[in-house]
Amino acid sequence: MRVPVSDARNKLSELVRRAEAGEEVVLTRYGRATVALIPVRSRRDREARRAVIASMRTAAAGKGAAGASAARSQDFLYGDSGLPE
Repeated sequence: MRVPVSDARNKLSELVRRAEAGEEVVLTRYGRATVALIPVRSRRDREARRAVIASMRTAAAGKGAAGASAARSQDFLYGDSGLPE
């Protein structure tokens, strides 16, 4: 729906309701689109965010596997004196 800015002043409440319902509302000036009314997404509350983080941690906990220590991975390059061979 395209509405001139001059008309939007008188029916802003109706246009906001339509945008919230999902309808595309574009305000025009001199026939050119200038502004679009879009609904704002609601933010998740703190408990919902914590639940998502906890589920991610649980899922990631089983994915890591212990391997060889990086500190010992290149010991074969050095002799008993600690110098390269």
